[in-house]
Amino acid sequence: MQIYSPAERRFLAAVASLAYSNPFLPERLEHERAALGREFVAQGPVWSASVADPAAEPPNVARILAKLEPLIELVHSRLERAPDISAADLAIYEESVHDLLFERYYRRFAAESRWQFFRQFQADWKRYFSIAGKRFETALQPAHVFACYRQIRRAFLQIFDSIIGNSMPAARLRASVWQSIFTHDMRRYRRVLYARMGDFPTLITGPSGTGKELVARAIAAARYVPFDAERLAFADAPGEPFFPINLAALSPTLIESELFGHRRGSFTGAVADRKGWLESCPEQGSVFLDELGEMELSLQVKLLRVIETRRFSPVGDTAQRVFRGKLIAATNRNLPEEIDARRFREDLYYRLCADLIRTPSLREQIDDTPEVLHDLLLYMLRRTVGDEAEQCLPEVEAWIGKNLPADYAWPGNYRELEQCVRNIVIRRSYQPIAPETRDSFPEILQSGRATAEELLSWYAALVYRQAGSYEEAARRLGLDRRTVKAKVEAYLATVTG
Repeated sequence: MQIYSPAERRFLAAVASLAYSNPFLPERLEHERAALGREFVAQGPVWSASVADPAAEPPNVARILAKLEPLIELVHSRLERAPDISAADLAIYEESVHDLLFERYYRRFAAESRWQFFRQFQADWKRYFSIAGKRFETALQPAHVFACYRQIRRAFLQIFDSIIGNSMPAARLRASVWQSIFTHDMRRYRRVLYARMGDFPTLITGPSGTGKELVARAIAAARYVPFDAERLAFADAPGEPFFPINLAALSPTLIESELFGHRRGSFTGAVADRKGWLESCPEQGSVFLDELGEMELSLQVKLLRVIETRRFSPVGDTAQRVFRGKLIAATNRNLPEEIDARRFREDLYYRLCADLIRTPSLREQIDDTPEVLHDLLLYMLRRTVGDEAEQCLPEVEAWIGKNLPADYAWPGNYRELEQCVRNIVIRRSYQPIAPETRDSFPEILQSGRATAEELLSWYAALVYRQAGSYEEAARRLGLDRRTVKAKVEAYLATVTG
């Protein structure tokens, strides 16, 4: 018995591929086009919060669903009568049903905090997959697929809301974060890897101010959480699942204590036992090491052991503890250069780089898509002044166009852009670091009235602006990164205070 006509097979095969595609890559549109043919509505390749509403259903999704529901009912009735069917034809039906059920229920994951609707989902599941003589791969896993659906919804919203910009570099970043959560093969993820992603550390690199912590939080907030069908509850651990440590802000002793914990009396000030983040972090949680390049070599050795064995000991204790969560690290340093300079362990780098994400600079976004600056300004103004955003936008754009060069590097990236917007809203002015048009300080130098400290702060700010990062500025100046940062901040205080 023929289960599908050629047109039905093409449509359902495209729907099945769409269900497992990365929503932030152009491949999504290709699958939609394959499913709809002439009914396909052309859209831009980039799906971004700065230009779109995540709550608004894309037009092609509604068209596909309108065709999919009646076709699934028709194929279901054929399967009930068919004496035999190939595994490939069964797989097309099964994966198309997955897409149908996801579209039917995904909004409820965001709208409801109680999970009684699983019973309704389970009834639909049994109806579509309880067909005599037909064996489906996921027929016995409705609770697991239900958990995957919730994870997909959470991941999409986290990525969509956190990583803005309608340029291709931003789109590639969103797609890369999606792969960090689900891998490139969501079928394999659903079968096996959903339970093992905590074993893979994630390393996020990129310039300062490009949203590395936002990426880390998106990954941490979208991890797989099992669903208990008997209790109608997800196994979420209580409290915040994200445990951040800024390594640049702490001394090595405090870093070790924050990360591993300590026993009372193990160092001056340790007046009581304390659990570190590695011990406090639950299985579905994530420990985030920001500014990883600042970690001393002695601590890098201990971190390497945690990654390799999942075991560690608190400071002042010999008892072993087990780390059950996921490790996410970020740095704006060039780690291969740090390895060459013997400031970062090569073996640790190769333990961390299995899942590598790079955040693009604001300049990269603008060079790729010049209109992205307009969209980002509007997005930031909406967060700053709400309903007044559209009225403020011409003023902000006019000031930037008049006072900053077209190729301005935006060395502080999105963080700088946001502060620029706020300064213009408050003062109708913004003072970038060491702008090329500023010549008052050289006049002071020529007069012999500048102190050595003022000279160093001014020159550090100038090099930082040209280099685009504290790390590169420190390399050019032959100074420690923290020294450069302090000098730049001292300069900023003189021009904005």
